[in-house]
Amino acid sequence: MTFTHVTVGTNDIEASRRFYDTVLGALGWRRIRDQGDSGSFWGPDAPCFMATRPRNGEAATVGNGTTISFAAPDHAAVRAFHAAALALGMPDEGAPGPRPWAPGALAAYTRDPDGNKLAVYGRESAT
Repeated sequence: MTFTHVTVGTNDIEASRRFYDTVLGALGWRRIRDQGDSGSFWGPDAPCFMATRPRNGEAATVGNGTTISFAAPDHAAVRAFHAAALALGMPDEGAPGPRPWAPGALAAYTRDPDGNKLAVYGRESAT
């Protein structure tokens, strides 16, 4: 199964834009489109991740037990993503390091400005 996109809710679109421009930029992604004050779209070349205000007008809330994980091209990008998040004042939810369930991968965890839990995983090439 392939996903078309992932969306997180936000209560502060400008804070989300600053955060995701920085941390996703560390992965080689860019902001592809803004939808006024309702949201923005990021991706490597096409929109695949969105931060938007909830359409029902209610406050965005965090999903308990939910984690969104981004693929990094290598271990350096994992470290850059995590360092960028911490530099923006986000919490360290798991420093860059190996994870026993993903041999060869380096992973790190943080949260976005609305409290959504984020992970980033990268594998080094076998060359």
